[in-house]
Amino acid sequence: MVTTFDHGGGVRSVAVPIPDNPLGHTLVYVVETDRGPVLIDTGWDDPDAWDTLVAGLTACGTAVSQVYGVVITHHHPDHHGLSAKVREACGAWVAMHEADAAIVRRARRTRPERWFTYMAAKLTAAGAPEEHVAPLRGARGRSLPGLSPALPDREIVPGELLDLPGRRLRAIWTPGHTPGHVCLHLEEEHPARLVGRGRLFSGDHLLPRITPHIGLYEDPDDATVTDPLGDYLDSLERIGRLAPAEVLPAHQHTFTDATGRVRELLTHHEERLAGLLALLAEPLTPWQLAERMEWNRPWSEIPYGSRTIAVSEAESHLRRLVKQGRAEPVPGSEPVTYVAV
Repeated sequence: MVTTFDHGGGVRSVAVPIPDNPLGHTLVYVVETDRGPVLIDTGWDDPDAWDTLVAGLTACGTAVSQVYGVVITHHHPDHHGLSAKVREACGAWVAMHEADAAIVRRARRTRPERWFTYMAAKLTAAGAPEEHVAPLRGARGRSLPGLSPALPDREIVPGELLDLPGRRLRAIWTPGHTPGHVCLHLEEEHPARLVGRGRLFSGDHLLPRITPHIGLYEDPDDATVTDPLGDYLDSLERIGRLAPAEVLPAHQHTFTDATGRVRELLTHHEERLAGLLALLAEPLTPWQLAERMEWNRPWSEIPYGSRTIAVSEAESHLRRLVKQGRAEPVPGSEPVTYVAV
């Protein structure tokens, strides 16, 4: 069954399934322009997802062959996965922020074993037990899904209007979930005349009931110490000041009161940082911290891959605390432990 929705004002959405994922689907938005429809994100590269997208476009009164362009909020496969197939079907351009385009280029040229070696070293440094690291060491020769995503052929420049003839869609750089994540502000009166400034396609930056994952920006060839959580919190405040009338996210459902949702997320992360400081009354490695943090299920029930993601999120919070001067690494500890100041 194909699920589509008409949001009014020449904007529709298609729910494109994500295989074996609790999120269920990605909302691909179809924006009418004077040159044909433009997609915001495309969904996961999967045969069922492709069939759903094609059927959904037909249900929206258009066709994949008529797509004029594709705007990608960020490089993750549930957003960028089908971009190559869309472009092959109709010759559409694909646009992405340069920071995420750089990740796509790096992924395409990096051999899988390089990633496995890098992740094994990162997890070992974070204090992961050998039973968690060993599968990565034994993965040499295996392929890694998602390493050949489509190369974008246009750059999204923050602050500029995108090439949507007859529409006003402006890019807002919102790093945090990824370094090149963008939200897209449709600077047009809301079709239902809701109070606020237009509509915001928020990707994964602002979701109605989910707190987006904020982990480290991984790059095997770059040792720069980034602050993804700091980037995210700053980006949230920018969106809060924008105060759009309605938010059209990539998952779940549309919602109003973006400013209120921003306040909730800012409060959530400050409370989480305070909770981590309490845990850091004793020195802990990032892995030990992740084991003690509150998740949506007990640590013992978190699957292997999700534990790696959880440790990355713990590290992003640690980096924020260190930058704020509220925590510090313990000199001489190996693997490195951290303690509250």
